[in-house]
Amino acid sequence: MRKLVAIFFSAILCLGCSAAASTQTGNANAQARAARKMEKKQLKAQKKYAKSQRKAQRKMEKFDRKHTHDPNRPR
Repeated sequence: MRKLVAIFFSAILCLGCSAAASTQTGNANAQARAARKMEKKQLKAQKKYAKSQRKAQRKMEKFDRKHTHDPNRPR
């Protein structure tokens, strides 16, 4: 009888241990997913910033072309 009880309790402990391990794995997966999400957001923000910088650069060049006097440029 004692052996049966010992086996039963060891099985319960084993189940608890594997459940805790799966929870830790799930937590690690969630953290990795959150990290990927943040990385993706950062990349998107960088692209948006670069695009706005290019747009500003083009506007400045256009302004310079219009407002600088070039004697060879026909009017």
